[in-house]
Amino acid sequence: MKKPLLIIVIILVVILILPAISFLGWAFQTKKPLGIILVDKTVPTLEREKHKSFNWVLINDRFVKKEKKSSYSFRKDYFGFVPTRPLKEKLWRQQDYRLKDILSDLSVNNDAVYFTDTYGVFFNDWYQGINKSRKSRKLYGGMNSNDNVLIKTMKDSNKLVILEYNSFDYPTDEYTSYRIQEDRLGIKWTGWTGKYFSSLDTAAKGNENFPIWMTGMYRKQYKQPWTFKKAGIVILRDKAILVLEEGTDLKNPMPVIVTDSAWQAKYKLPESIPFDHWFDIIDPMSNNVVSKFRIETTALGDSMLARYDGLSNEFPAVVQEPSARRTYYFSGDFTNTDIPVWTSRLKGIDKLKGILYSKKPDDTRRFFWIYYKPLIEGIFNDYYTTLSSK
Repeated sequence: MKKPLLIIVIILVVILILPAISFLGWAFQTKKPLGIILVDKTVPTLEREKHKSFNWVLINDRFVKKEKKSSYSFRKDYFGFVPTRPLKEKLWRQQDYRLKDILSDLSVNNDAVYFTDTYGVFFNDWYQGINKSRKSRKLYGGMNSNDNVLIKTMKDSNKLVILEYNSFDYPTDEYTSYRIQEDRLGIKWTGWTGKYFSSLDTAAKGNENFPIWMTGMYRKQYKQPWTFKKAGIVILRDKAILVLEEGTDLKNPMPVIVTDSAWQAKYKLPESIPFDHWFDIIDPMSNNVVSKFRIETTALGDSMLARYDGLSNEFPAVVQEPSARRTYYFSGDFTNTDIPVWTSRLKGIDKLKGILYSKKPDDTRRFFWIYYKPLIEGIFNDYYTTLSSK
């Protein structure tokens, strides 16, 4: 056999064998039975991006259902908004729990609950082709009294409770929002939310999905047109909006999540990682701050933030209840990552750094691999180890 052909054959064999070895390595890992309640009310497509990455971590780390010992399905194993096929017919159903289910079954037979997204699905998001220049009516979504009871019963039973960004804002009613913040999590939401945008130019190519209603808010508040063109961060609350633009107000337009050395060591987290999704700004009260957001503002940016109560260039990203240390709040849209689920059955796939994500600090794919994955693995493995030792 000629040398060039031999090299090609060897390469092909390696390409075929390595995935098989990786799959076998995953398949023969010890299974970790754990009852997990997943709640996702924001599922406008069949891809289920708002919780799929969480399922990826569960599958990859071999967390399985307690009874069947099978992997969790991102398509079936959740409560919330459920699109049905064919998607073009725009049919859907809601998979909810009742109060009696919570008290008799869910809180008794499960070990953890994770609310990945409760914003919901709105008319303009569900029915394609509708004008998205303004907010539309809700089809489904928001935290409710049953969610509040579920969180309380799980927490009272000293079980793992995790909530994520937008658990407090519209469309959750003010009373439920207050009860969950103050009574369940021991934190206080300032009312402010924000997001990084790679371009604030609403007419720029590729920026068709920019929330155009923000420009209306800006014009109404400042009585002047929206003229922003560069990258930046928009922070808003009720009828107030603040726009920080690269160069003028920001040294670096993308927020970063920073973690001190103790938490880095505990959960294998990076010192800093860029974050480009939605976030909310909370007062952690007496909670432990695992990580925090940092916005690199200029002097002008600092002065703009200082005009409003509750705003600064640093605020919590992940907080942990300080007593039992089994309740967490993530102040960002952490789980919103569209990742191929089939790769979750390959052991060690996260070692392929050059393929999965680049070394560039602004590559937003790095967030899942370098921050979210080790954070979820760390929290759930710590908890599972504690349960197994009883």
